[in-house]
Amino acid sequence: MQGFRQTKIVATLGPATDQAGVLEGLLRAGVNLVRLNMSHGTHADHEKRIIAVRAIAAELKVPVGILVDLQGPKIRIARFKEGPVFLTAGQPFVLDSALPAPDGTAEKVGLDYAGLVQDVKTGDELLLDDGRVSLKVERVSGTCIYCHVLAGGELSNHKGINLKGGGLSAKALTQKDQEDILALARWDADYVALSFVRSAQDIHEGRALLEKAGSQARLIAKMERTEAISAMDEIIDASDAIMVARGDLGVELGYADLPGVQKILIHRALARDKAVITATQMMESMIKSPIPTRAEVSDVANAVLDGTDAVMLSAETASGAYPVEAVQAMHDICLAAERRIIKTARPRRIEDTTFERIDEAIAMAAMHAANHLDLAAIIALTESGSTPLWMSRIRSRAPIYGLSRNPRTLGYMTLYSGVYPIAFDVTTGQPWEVSSRAIALLKQLEMVNSGDKVLITKGEVLGKMGGANAIKILPVE
Repeated sequence: MQGFRQTKIVATLGPATDQAGVLEGLLRAGVNLVRLNMSHGTHADHEKRIIAVRAIAAELKVPVGILVDLQGPKIRIARFKEGPVFLTAGQPFVLDSALPAPDGTAEKVGLDYAGLVQDVKTGDELLLDDGRVSLKVERVSGTCIYCHVLAGGELSNHKGINLKGGGLSAKALTQKDQEDILALARWDADYVALSFVRSAQDIHEGRALLEKAGSQARLIAKMERTEAISAMDEIIDASDAIMVARGDLGVELGYADLPGVQKILIHRALARDKAVITATQMMESMIKSPIPTRAEVSDVANAVLDGTDAVMLSAETASGAYPVEAVQAMHDICLAAERRIIKTARPRRIEDTTFERIDEAIAMAAMHAANHLDLAAIIALTESGSTPLWMSRIRSRAPIYGLSRNPRTLGYMTLYSGVYPIAFDVTTGQPWEVSSRAIALLKQLEMVNSGDKVLITKGEVLGKMGGANAIKILPVE
């Protein structure tokens, strides 16, 4: 572990990570979770990558989580007959849901999402290719949306379409997503991200499909629609975590409003004890450059200062020329930003809260003590991972070690800020030896030294979920 970094790093796998030595390089550089983007590749591709990740993680003895990101509805144009076209401001352009997929021209193109014809009206603005091309809707007739070009540029096959201000009716979960859920259940994924969530109902439907498939994966709501921002509290409450997916969200909201919304989403998620990932274009220049821009450095650092649990790399690692360098740069930026954090408390204030659960009160009391003692480590003996999650909502200089015998729980904890998962079976040996065994393990791993003080939380009945009811502060012998 190269310098204890609280903020977690998510790296997307793809062709670049299939090259010899790259995957091991990513894990050595500090990747905590890998993301499989179901918009690209086959099930066989993804399964091969998961097997490789787990083999390397076992060899390096580092915990690595698996996040499967569902594609969601494809709201895209179809294809052009003779390659990319160039649209000029003011020219007419037609989107036709009845046009055969490969027959697009500089005058019109087909649609992958036929429902767009029902969703738009005269005066709407359509944003293509992340807003690089924009169209004004003049009228809708039959299968055609007649537009004129507001901002022109090159347009190629399968570029995405956003409706400025939101309002597209496409369901979050598609038939492909349901098939992918069956696959991720076989892969034993730790997290699954739902794309284009509009309401808590989308989360409930996704959870029901996961349970039916036999998956215990935690649900991440991707906040990338205007409707999701209006319903953010109910979506956060229904989810296990959220992702601030700034690509489509920035297009629909407008780029100027995005930074403020990002801060609000992170704040609301932390206040509700939910993990949060900040994603999209964080280090995009490193797809082609070995160093990030100064703006990208500030972007990553500000997400850390906002309190995000994790920052994510997409094409930078999936298809970029410098995947390992991108992770290393992100690691360095996170560490530097964490050194600048002055406040210890996150949005949640201990003194203003009444706790209904004993284990939650224990977690908060432990963090209060940790911020008023010189501790080398906080050790949470946990079955479900709830205690380390609660602890991670309060900033502390001391690392939190989540010790669990449950592989599923270890996978969940890879996302929690400041938490380092370690495999440890509390049920072996004598109950009164569990604290000394836990400390001995951390000393063996060179995470604590003789003379250090550590804080331990555990339950009176070892191996019972929700049973944490004790705090001990002990010296490392």
